[in-house]
Amino acid sequence: MKISTKGRYGLTIMMELAAKFGEGPTSLKSIAERNQLSEHYLEQLVAPLRNAGLVKSIRGAYGGYILSKDPESITAGDIIRILEGPISPVDFTEEDDPAKRQLWLKIRDSIAEVLDSTTLSDLISYKDEGKADNYMFYI
Repeated sequence: MKISTKGRYGLTIMMELAAKFGEGPTSLKSIAERNQLSEHYLEQLVAPLRNAGLVKSIRGAYGGYILSKDPESITAGDIIRILEGPISPVDFTEEDDPAKRQLWLKIRDSIAEVLDSTTLSDLISYKDEGKADNYMFYI
């Protein structure tokens, strides 16, 4: 499963709103500028998030968007499913080899577990402490 720009930019929108939670509305224009993204594309992505009840729109000169729930209660899985659809690494049928089908189900369940256990609060509080898997090549 490859997460498209819909899912990635949707997470960006939601993380920006989570970082400003309780401070009032944030405009899509400011999110687009900070992240060097298309404001028009973000407008298309925020509509399904609003329809799903994850964000609220505030009208007016100082309007924008706010989270409709606490950042601890919104998971990455919620956002990805709204924007990308069901989580599945492959499309499989009942005719598939049972061993391969079991593998795809395990992969799907593992991905879902990570997405569903990661909240917006987790994402905005993450700090890279140099534990990334970096490779050093010597020539």
